[in-house]
Parts: sequence; structure tokens; C-alpha cells
Amino acid sequence: MKERTFQYIKTNGIRLRTVVEGKGPLVVLLHGFPQCWYLWRHQIDPLVEAGFQVAVPDQRGYGGSDKPEPIEAYNIIELTNDVVGLADALGHEQFIVVGHDWGAPVAWHTALLYPKRTRAVVGMSVPYAR
Repeated sequence: MKERTFQYIKTNGIRLRTVVEGKGPLVVLLHGFPQCWYLWRHQIDPLVEAGFQVAVPDQRGYGGSDKPEPIEAYNIIELTNDVVGLADALGHEQFIVVGHDWGAPVAWHTALLYPKRTRAVVGMSVPYAR
């Protein structure tokens, strides 16, 4: 397996273990349940080669990221704030967000709640439901 560059990024009161690679417009890739950043291992290099900076966090509660105790810490508002805080920490005003499985609703809500920040949104493997 290729060696990846991990950062522990402070966002929204927690730390997310995040693969960060490349330079250019930001693409945030969000995994589903019960996965982690590793789900996206085959997509990172092609996106970097296409000229993007790629951020692939273990979402809160998963992998090497913080795992807050209260159930309320996992509501959709907190999860979307994690994504926006990640973009802020990496110095990006706008970003593309891609979500798979449970990551898809997080991606959609990020676009709904932060439309001026989100350049594009992709939801994979589950249908959109408002």
C-alpha cells in the first residue's frame, strides 16, 4: 500500500485524522459506515494528478479521529461543520464534497447549509432524499 500523508486537523472542536495530498482546488472525500479514509485509497492519486488537493478524513467517531461521547455530537449539523472546518483549516473558501454511503447525506447537507462554499457535491451509492 502506498504511504499516505496524514494530518490531525482541528475542526469544530475535534481533531480529524485526514489524508491530505496534492495542491489546487479542494476535494473532500467522505466515507460511509463502517469505513474510514481507506475506502478512497484508489481515488486519491488520480485526483491529485488532475490538479486537486484531496482531503480524506476519518469522520468523527471513526478510525483515528476523535470520538465525542454525547450522541448529540453526531447530528448532521456537527458533521457538516466538520467538513467546512476542514476546508477552513486547509485554507480553502470553496470546495467539492463527495460522499459515499453515510458520507452522502453529510455531503448533501454540507451543500445545502453552505451553498456559497460548496462548488459541487456528489452522493454515491444511496439515493438523495430531502
